Amino acid sequence: MAGDIYSGALRILRELALFGLVGPYNWHPPTFVGLRVAVPHRLSWLALVCVLNRRLFALDKSALRKSALKARDATDPDWRIEQSLALSKYAGTLALSDGEIVSGFLPIRSEIDLRPLMNALHAYRVTLCLPVVLDPQTITFRRYVPEMPLVDTGFGTQGPGSDVATVDPNIMLMPLAAFDARGNRLGYGAGHYDRAIARFHALGRKPRLVGCAFACQRVEIIPAEPHDVPLDAILTEEGLHHFPDRA
Repeated sequence: MAGDIYSGALRILRELALFGLVGPYNWHPPTFVGLRVAVPHRLSWLALVCVLNRRLFALDKSALRKSALKARDATDPDWRIEQSLALSKYAGTLALSDGEIVSGFLPIRSEIDLRPLMNALHAYRVTLCLPVVLDPQTITFRRYVPEMPLVDTGFGTQGPGSDVATVDPNIMLMPLAAFDARGNRLGYGAGHYDRAIARFHALGRKPRLVGCAFACQRVEIIPAEPHDVPLDAILTEEGLHHFPDRA
């Protein structure tokens, strides 16, 4: 799989290496199959490489997202229900204490269902919350109690109503499309969680980030960018796994 995904990137890097490091006035780009990049006059080779890297990262992430979601969608629905129910047995592995604020999420499409786990967490006397989409750019977190009535919150989602208090979680159970062995997370592309995490960091808060997914959503490598915040741990039907140096 890695060879199929990264062949384009490796080909471009090889062609750049063959051309050598030349100046901005006499450099002419090689032909890049499938990419249309307008090269302004006097653009340096380094600037062009940066542009190409951004394009390649976007292409790689898109391919990885599609591959991981295809693998998840292919799992048997009854199996997904069984594994989601069994997830509750891992509630104690999250090292919770009284007063923790934990955000979960409601499943969409073939996502792992955290409701059994959240029911188990409720017994640990923690405060639960769910994300609510306020607008295309912003999510907030409202308190949640299992079996409480939910309302339509816009953008095709449901959650606690506007009369419910908002809280800031210090443990975030996060949905994802794919993850890798280094703790990199690939979301669905909207960036809601990235912006929420950045907002918490700006306030001096650093919530523990736990991705929640099926093990089949693991991929070899997710290309990470400087603004990407890695996960502290991943929770799948196989258990809770901490990543080195982030446990």
